[in-house]
Amino acid sequence: MDRRKALKAFAGGATAMGVAGALGMSSMKANASETNPSKRPEIKLNKKGKVHHDPLPYVPLDPDAVADRAYKNKLIGDCMYGVFASIVEELAEKVGGPYLTYPTTVTRYGKGGVMGWGTTCGTVNGAAMAAYLVSDKPGPIVDEVINYFQYAELPDYRPASAIMDITPSVGDSTLCHVSVARWCEASGHKAFSKERTQRCAHLAASMTRKLVMALNAQHENSFKAMYPIPQEVKDCRSCHDKGGELEDTRGKMNCMTCHEKHEV
Repeated sequence: MDRRKALKAFAGGATAMGVAGALGMSSMKANASETNPSKRPEIKLNKKGKVHHDPLPYVPLDPDAVADRAYKNKLIGDCMYGVFASIVEELAEKVGGPYLTYPTTVTRYGKGGVMGWGTTCGTVNGAAMAAYLVSDKPGPIVDEVINYFQYAELPDYRPASAIMDITPSVGDSTLCHVSVARWCEASGHKAFSKERTQRCAHLAASMTRKLVMALNAQHENSFKAMYPIPQEVKDCRSCHDKGGELEDTRGKMNCMTCHEKHEV
């Protein structure tokens, strides 16, 4: 009899363990489906049928601290990564949430004006992407940092861990190719020199600092553009852009970099 009781008790315990195990596995699967959904979330569209822009939460950041981080990040991940990753990393520390796992290394494609093609500077590309990530009105911020890149003497900030001073220059364009050429002319250094590498790291710091200052101001409802589109560019656009007599182009970049001003 004792043996039969023992076997029944063992069988009952095994059944209970099996049920508990099954419930545990079911719970694990449920949690997994919640944290790792197999279906992509539905894309929201606005009234115009365009993808709805839903920014991530933003809190004011220290411009100098993020700029110093950008200098270091540029040296390990190139120019676009230097700007974008620094914003995300700072917000990961202060906000957490989605910033903790955001794949910042994807921005390395922007190095050297997109994989060395010399097109849009990676610092411009990274700043615009970061503005769209966190701002509900990114357009004015993007215009401000791009015009700053074109018309200000940069770099205008010396990172805390910088190893040399850098001669500033006016980029005169959004293009990496033109910006680097203008700097080489102003500094006397070559495009593949260590000085140019440091210049672009300083530039990443300057662009990140400017971006954070603009984002902070917008967050506090005090943003005001310091680098509006110049009148000469507006004059060109009045004829060549939307609604103009010719309407044969579109854009906001400095026209005079490549085109001589036509007498009207």
